[in-house]
Amino acid sequence: MLPNRYQNFNQIQQLDPVTDHSQIYYLMSGYEFSWEMQRSLEVALMRTYCVPSISKLLDQTKEFHQRPQKRYDDTSILLVEIVKWGYESDRGQQALQRMNAIHGRFKIDNADFLYVLSTFIYDPIDWNANFGWRLMCEQEKLASFYFWREVGKRMHIENIPETYAEFERYKLDYEKKNFRYSDTNRRIGESTLALFLSWFPWWMRQPLKPIIYALLDETMLDAFGFEHPSPWLRSVMVKILKFRAKFMHWLPPRTQTNFYIDSPIRSYPNGYEIANVGSEVGF
Repeated sequence: MLPNRYQNFNQIQQLDPVTDHSQIYYLMSGYEFSWEMQRSLEVALMRTYCVPSISKLLDQTKEFHQRPQKRYDDTSILLVEIVKWGYESDRGQQALQRMNAIHGRFKIDNADFLYVLSTFIYDPIDWNANFGWRLMCEQEKLASFYFWREVGKRMHIENIPETYAEFERYKLDYEKKNFRYSDTNRRIGESTLALFLSWFPWWMRQPLKPIIYALLDETMLDAFGFEHPSPWLRSVMVKILKFRAKFMHWLPPRTQTNFYIDSPIRSYPNGYEIANVGSEVGF
């Protein structure tokens, strides 16, 4: 392992997760766990589609079925603008305003809003516990909570729990109560699955489908009505991801950020203006 591998980690440990949560989350997302954060948030968004009240609204907009790549890019852009520049920056505030304008066209239950917010905190933490090149420290976990809690306030989400543990309990209780199969879950899930597969050559897509299933837990598969992968395939995927984590442990730290918006974006090859991100009919 290179001697400077933990330089960002050492910096993070000197910061306060309450007052410095934006800086900690920036380092986590842009440098320390950029690939892991993106993959885990993809799973987190799929997790929210397991709730019929959420998938029904998304199904009605038709965006998932007609323009899935743009929908994915729009969501990623607005979230990452907030993470990269901070929710108090000019770009962060523009992204929040655009997000609130889009959400404001729909009647969305506050409990659903709270749940989606909770997945942004705890799904990356869970992924890290299983597949991180190093474990997140307490400062990073708490910074995730405080960062998204502040974003939630600016999205006008009400009754956000006051503590990390309380919000985690809310998430788990919500899933037990609301995860169940519906046709809209399946339609949104299939459209999202087709999007993920579209990033690969055509001849790889069918073999890759069960691999994606293997990244989803049993409750998600049941809520989507997807077939369950074999225990052998699950085991292989776990071993591959853990091997990647061990390999990454020996690489030097990033010297440049690796946010989603740092690379060319499929739906916006010529760039974008935050005010024009998203559809007039919503996400």
